[in-house]
Amino acid sequence: MSAKIAIVDDETQIRRMLRIALKSEDYEVAEADNGGDGLALIARQQPDLAVLDLGLPDMDGHQLLGELRGWSSVPVIVLSVRAREQEKVRALDAGAQDYVTKPFSIEELMARIRAVLRDRVKPDQPPVLDDGYLLIDLSKRLVRVSGKNVGLTPKEYAVLSRLARSPNCVITQTQLLQEIWGPGHQNDTHYLRIIVSHLRQKLGEDPTEPKYIKTEAGVGYRFIYPERAV
Repeated sequence: MSAKIAIVDDETQIRRMLRIALKSEDYEVAEADNGGDGLALIARQQPDLAVLDLGLPDMDGHQLLGELRGWSSVPVIVLSVRAREQEKVRALDAGAQDYVTKPFSIEELMARIRAVLRDRVKPDQPPVLDDGYLLIDLSKRLVRVSGKNVGLTPKEYAVLSRLARSPNCVITQTQLLQEIWGPGHQNDTHYLRIIVSHLRQKLGEDPTEPKYIKTEAGVGYRFIYPERAV
């Protein structure tokens, strides 16, 4: 069965463009033009992913996202004209999987939708990710590069495994610091930079063009993983 995408956006032209693009890739599409109807739509139809605007006529998109996360884990991609880092961080910290700013490339948005749908990992199904060079087996806490085991410190493994559980999604610095270092460490970004630098070295990354751990400037990190995953 094809995936169902919910669009919550008050701009008719944006909804029309997304509807055409999504249906061309055989997705089912459901639409709402305000926050209240959007929440009701998601509750009623249980989509596989929601594309959410922040500037809605009846409520701010952050409010909608907060209410949604009280009862649903549906993946959310925020699509908004708001480009400030603070807006992105706030949405991602509140539970969005990705954030795309308007104006946007429809090809890029479609790629991000495919990535979120493809790589969403259920908590009770620890993944094995293997592209032939890098293998990560979260059930066995095993990391290999070119067939050789990689020794990681507890913090290095914690950061890598957290990113790998949500491949191709942005995880904010605040999320990583709070989950791994604990409350009160959300401003200790230097810890995170050191760990990410060590991880890139151990994974054989080119620090100027990392393949797996991408930096989202001022926001956080995104673990890029190719198609092959078992």
